[in-house]
Amino acid sequence: MSKRTHDRDEEDRVVSARTSNQNAPVVQGETSNDAVMDDGQFSDDFASDEEIVELDDEDDEDLDMENEGELLEVTEERAAELLKKDQEESNSKGGKELYLPNISRPLGPDEVLEADPSVYEMLHNVNLPWPCMTLDIIPDTLGSERRSYPQSILMTTATQASKKKDNEMIVLSLTQLSKTLVKEDGEDDDDDEDNEDNDDDPIIENEDIPLRDTTNRLKVSPFAQSNQEVLTATMSENGEVYIFDIGPQSRAFSTPGYQIPKSAKKPIHTVRNHGNVEGYALDWSPMIKSGALITGDCSGQIYLTQRGTSKWNTDKQPFTVGNNKSVEDLQWSSTENTVFASCGVDGFIRIWDTRSKKHQPALSVKASNTDVNVISWSTKVGYLLASGDDNGSWGVWDLRQFSPDNINNVQPVAQYDFHKGAITSISFNPLDESVVAVASEDNTVTLWDLSVEADDEEIKQQKAETKELEQIPPQLLFVHWQKEVKDVKWHKQIPGCLVSTGTDGLNVWKTISV
Repeated sequence: MSKRTHDRDEEDRVVSARTSNQNAPVVQGETSNDAVMDDGQFSDDFASDEEIVELDDEDDEDLDMENEGELLEVTEERAAELLKKDQEESNSKGGKELYLPNISRPLGPDEVLEADPSVYEMLHNVNLPWPCMTLDIIPDTLGSERRSYPQSILMTTATQASKKKDNEMIVLSLTQLSKTLVKEDGEDDDDDEDNEDNDDDPIIENEDIPLRDTTNRLKVSPFAQSNQEVLTATMSENGEVYIFDIGPQSRAFSTPGYQIPKSAKKPIHTVRNHGNVEGYALDWSPMIKSGALITGDCSGQIYLTQRGTSKWNTDKQPFTVGNNKSVEDLQWSSTENTVFASCGVDGFIRIWDTRSKKHQPALSVKASNTDVNVISWSTKVGYLLASGDDNGSWGVWDLRQFSPDNINNVQPVAQYDFHKGAITSISFNPLDESVVAVASEDNTVTLWDLSVEADDEEIKQQKAETKELEQIPPQLLFVHWQKEVKDVKWHKQIPGCLVSTGTDGLNVWKTISV
């Protein structure tokens, strides 16, 4: 099982909001002076034939009051100490506290991070029946450069259920995604009893396709259109690669009364060349419109599958270096229709050409001393490739430096060690050549702007005002927290919009930074 597979310790998973239960101090009641006789009847120990002796309990009351007072005094002293400590920390930081994941103190057992709505233009959470390791956006017909609200998104993901038979691909339509509203200071919270019936609430629709196994990675063809063919490939734990056309599921959301044919819930082709070896690497060519898919497995085998005039064909001979090391990710070139890149647990980034009769790489560069988990080929600048490794380090490579003469001296043009966990996803912004999104096992997704200069005057001023900023690179734009985040994708038609997936479901978000 790959290291990026979600750890399931329990058969059933229940997601619920975390609350802090604080027990009130235990108040001791008065001890009864009654005793139980053998015959089950109550008898007063102080009963007398001659007179009734009345006991004065004022001393007991004074004692209880004294104990309660001591307890109250201790509690108040403790609260005062904590308040004083918080004030001192706040004063030492210029009157405001900045919490930075991976740098600030760790969260306590009863603490959770809450998103600051003032830094999000849009933020929505979608709960799913099971954790999902992968997702992709389905291109729609609503136009590009969409900036007005409410927004609509078509997407698909696949589950990691506790039982194989419960796995499925989920096609989602998210509409009425409103802009995040930030209340002004002093504005009262109005409890709207009809809030649940508000027409502005997001609308979530789904169509499900049963799967035989857990899906490690899923990709939608860049030539997909929601009203036509939507080719989608899934890489499964059982080693099989399924190619679906989920166009009917996409059309069902916009066509009332449309009946999805039963055949649309079955793959149109299955790649079995990987045997029973699971994999995480697959990618659709952005240059070959008919459909060209590369898939890589944990034994280092890469297969090319293309659609012919009547059927899909997979090359019998795999692309491989023969070291039996897992291929973790694959990316087609955005400018050359026969060139693709791979990365793997051997720490190498390799450049391949499908025209090679030997099916061996044209160039191999040692990119890390540990596993290279993910890569992203820029669609705006064809010679830039980003990669992320198991140590939490990620960088950007200039492929023009990849030459046989310079193969042992290549260094990334930019490299960052901000993350404290393995990089699980990396993606160039398709609409901005300098912006990159990076997801990590440290429960964060970070946004970076590579165009920012370290000696920028505004950056210097911000560092001088806030001490914590001295510890972070000036290129870091934003940090989004999400539990055990596995994948993140940019929406090509909504500038700055991202969708990420973790064990707590899907996050649809857009920051004020991008």
